[in-house]
Amino acid sequence: MMALPVLGLMMGLAACTSNSPAALPTNLATETTTRTFILTEANLDPAPLATLTPLPTVTSADTATASPVPPTPTPIPPTITPTAVACSSRNGRLETGHLAPDYLPLWLLFRVYLPPCYDERPDLRYPVLYLLHGQSNTEDQWDRLGVPETAVSLFDSGELSPFIIVMPGDRVWTQPSEDKFGKALVEELIPWIDSHYRTLTDRQYRAIGGLSRGAAWALHLGLSSWQLFGAIGTHSLPIFWEDVPSINPWIDQIPLENFPRIYMDIGDQDRPEVLKSTLWFEGLLTDKGIPHEWHLFSGEHNEAYWRSHVEQYLRWYAARW
Repeated sequence: MMALPVLGLMMGLAACTSNSPAALPTNLATETTTRTFILTEANLDPAPLATLTPLPTVTSADTATASPVPPTPTPIPPTITPTAVACSSRNGRLETGHLAPDYLPLWLLFRVYLPPCYDERPDLRYPVLYLLHGQSNTEDQWDRLGVPETAVSLFDSGELSPFIIVMPGDRVWTQPSEDKFGKALVEELIPWIDSHYRTLTDRQYRAIGGLSRGAAWALHLGLSSWQLFGAIGTHSLPIFWEDVPSINPWIDQIPLENFPRIYMDIGDQDRPEVLKSTLWFEGLLTDKGIPHEWHLFSGEHNEAYWRSHVEQYLRWYAARW
């Protein structure tokens, strides 16, 4: 077993000084925006629908508030035959919203990217990818890095089956014991998404990933709440120093046959403390014989690095969807 180094999240833990917003009349308010994602071809066909899953018959249990732990996976119906559909939004659309749990000092803001033909095919359910941003950024970071544009290009070409992308915002830069973002994501946001959008709720159709601080959250939630996620992506991972003693117990509690798929990458010119953190965790997985995909690319700890790998990330998350 590798020696346990002293690891920590390298970024300063800035205190949040913003005042809490006024109480909402309800726990949720949503706003919807629509944006066209420009592609290289003007006359691309609607996204292929060959591998999406028909929507099961809705019952009262389907519409009830979701539990943080999903039900036992059930067999997925066969894939459907491709059908030409005239989509009102060939490139999908982006919706924004916020939740207001009483234990958060600020609203939990989030963005939801819905793929092409979402409205035209109400009989289909979709996998969901949760992407978490880095420290000192907001829920729009993955959007700015080109995730929607890249996704719709891959959908349109038929290289990936369409899925939903959720991009929540963490607004407090402290360790998990003080920052309740993780609690809100698991107990509030995931059930809300599953009850308001046509998602596939079995864990193998839900993935979580993040960059920098978002990678620390993805690892924290992916291991501590492993029943929720079938895949974990960490991009330039600085492990929360609070999590270091828990990593081994979290790993050991997960049955090997149910272990989430894991993807790790980092730039070779990243900050030394972040490289140390990532290499320690990768070594731990190797020592334990846990399958994972690992990449040491050329690059630094910046948006240019992450943007250059967005397509690779999306291909990995959706590989089994």
